[in-house]
Amino acid sequence: VQLVESGGTSVQAGESLTISCAVSGFAGDDYAIGWVRTAPGKEAEGVSCISGSDGATYYTDSVKGRFTISSNNAKNAVELRLNSLMPDDTAVYFCVASDPKVPYKCADYIDKYGGDWFRWFGTWGMGTRVNVSA
Repeated sequence: VQLVESGGTSVQAGESLTISCAVSGFAGDDYAIGWVRTAPGKEAEGVSCISGSDGATYYTDSVKGRFTISSNNAKNAVELRLNSLMPDDTAVYFCVASDPKVPYKCADYIDKYGGDWFRWFGTWGMGTRVNVSA
């Protein structure tokens, strides 16, 4: 399994951006793909997740209503649309994938592990940097 992020850049507060995660090596739908962000001085934060089997999504409270995760099957990619960006959204955004041998949906991971759900996702991309200036 390989994840390759792209699309990170510098924007002004209030602007929008779409970052993408090219996914390869998966077979079937028993997996979940998520986005995690890290910033200096802050804990890693699981931002969003989408289940391969039914497309169900999850968002952390700080991005609800502003970010949208989606699967782009034509591109074999998972995209994250970031609207109304704020300086606090500045971070490196990592795409993460669950173990396809574990048929959990995003909700199963979140029910079981809460805000640390992403720590059980074993495949990570290299990250893409988003910088939001005031």
